[in-house]
Amino acid sequence: MHRLLLTPGEPAGIGPDVVLTLAAAPRKSRWVVLADPALLRERAEQLGCAVTLQAYDPAAAPSAPGALEVIPVPLRSPVVPGQLCPANAAYVMACLERATDIMGDGEADALVTGPVHKGVIAASGVPFSGHTEYFAERAGVEGVLMVLVAGALRVALVTTHLPLRAVPDAITADRVRAQLERFYLGLQRYYGIASPRIKVLGLNPHAGEGGHLGREELEVLEPLCAAYREKGWALEGPVSADTAFTPAALQGVDGVLAMYHDQGLPVLKAQGFGEAINTTFGLPYLRTSVDHGTALPLAGTGQADPGSLAAAIREAERMLAQRRS
Repeated sequence: MHRLLLTPGEPAGIGPDVVLTLAAAPRKSRWVVLADPALLRERAEQLGCAVTLQAYDPAAAPSAPGALEVIPVPLRSPVVPGQLCPANAAYVMACLERATDIMGDGEADALVTGPVHKGVIAASGVPFSGHTEYFAERAGVEGVLMVLVAGALRVALVTTHLPLRAVPDAITADRVRAQLERFYLGLQRYYGIASPRIKVLGLNPHAGEGGHLGREELEVLEPLCAAYREKGWALEGPVSADTAFTPAALQGVDGVLAMYHDQGLPVLKAQGFGEAINTTFGLPYLRTSVDHGTALPLAGTGQADPGSLAAAIREAERMLAQRRS
């Protein structure tokens, strides 16, 4: 049975809620939660969830539905659902640090992450742009690829958490080439697609309109796509992003490579919000995540939808099985 490590994320958000809500669900893998047991007990009481918490023992039998195995990480301050506390940013970071150590030691098969609040972490004095960048730095890899999945739609990002004014300078041939190759190889490895068909979006409106609306397509994207087509890769692009996601345009497409965060993700989340997941190609271990934020107003109310976390767990299980095959 595969072992999944779960980090609920921001303690004042809905991460603990959705983990507890899923505790009663049937399992195909062993779930191990990195969290403060006191936080989980208190939130379970607030939600009316009957959940048994057990100290994780790798030599013991996996817990049954209705129970959660926990590796304890202590909170830095009491938690009020919906109210951020900068002191607990250190708790969130301690959970992520412990998670990367466990994954680096090969003690779990995949990491499934809940939502963190970047703002409160930054307010605590810790530079943090996101899970994806943090895990890459901790793993010592030069680059990773963020991929969002909703059903059959897979969207990868050349750049992730950059200010929009910084994006054009980041669209270099080396960066696009590296991200395209990570996407191609990841689709082969984790989805079993021998020859992935990828649609590459342009950076500018109408893919630059022949250079009249920007030259990144002419100078970077078109030569790169042409070079890979000569190698036999099934690439389309660069294409205009405003029509790339119509049902007809997506027929026969295995993945879409977007140039920046808000070019590809709004469409994907509109199509599959609550069931979409985030995964990272290029890490030395498998990682999936929810596609939503901390949803502070819903924390502790019982209204948080666990669908994205359930999908992230299912996707991790499927990807592990595909990788093994």
